[in-house]
Amino acid sequence: MSIQVTSASELKIKLFADGADIDGMLRMYAKPWIKGFTTNPTLMRKAGIQDYAGFAKQVLLAIPDRPISFEVFADDFAAMEEQAIEIAQWGENVYVKIPITNTKRESSVDLARRLASRGVKLNVTALLTLEQVRGIAGALAGGPPACVSVFAGRIADTGIDPLPLMKNAVEILAQHSNIELIWASPREVLNIVQADSIGCHIITVTNDILGKLDLIGKNLDDFSLETVQMFYRDATASGFSLVRKHELPVS
Repeated sequence: MSIQVTSASELKIKLFADGADIDGMLRMYAKPWIKGFTTNPTLMRKAGIQDYAGFAKQVLLAIPDRPISFEVFADDFAAMEEQAIEIAQWGENVYVKIPITNTKRESSVDLARRLASRGVKLNVTALLTLEQVRGIAGALAGGPPACVSVFAGRIADTGIDPLPLMKNAVEILAQHSNIELIWASPREVLNIVQADSIGCHIITVTNDILGKLDLIGKNLDDFSLETVQMFYRDATASGFSLVRKHELPVS
């Protein structure tokens, strides 16, 4: 696939920052081209967060005007529903993340339908198949604003090209004006360009990949030279040398 954009400023897709480090989130909030934020329990654990509600409310005080997703962490649907209703009350910009199934592989489509009927804005997460996309689209159709997060990066991790599936997901959700598709778990800047090219609404990206956005459209000859310069600079800084040893005379 050829690159369709020559600079990050040409991207039409909405960039959401993915993380749970509040300092990193605030750095991204200072950038107007970051349109929203996503978190999850795994990212929170990595960040050392122990007070879930306290962390979320601290974030929402600092970021009151862009969408932010916070995820339920129960495994049975009754408890998920209680948590979702509680989380939804934290702010107008809050989207409640619920997984597409629980750990028993039981579908959360009915839960999503109930929550949507109560006006809860949802981000249904961890989808990897078109069957899941179709099922959740029916549950969310006509309700409040919602997102569907398809983990394209995890699909790619299995050796399958996620692009055809993501194109089909765009077409499925195009029938529902209240639902946006998120390209989740990108692995590289190319994924942002790919998502943009197929009309995906949102891509949620970690700060390390966001830091590479300026590379979009970079001249490859220049990039090659910079790579060579990096290798030379690091070899010099390391003090590497190869001292030729004199051959010993043959006795």
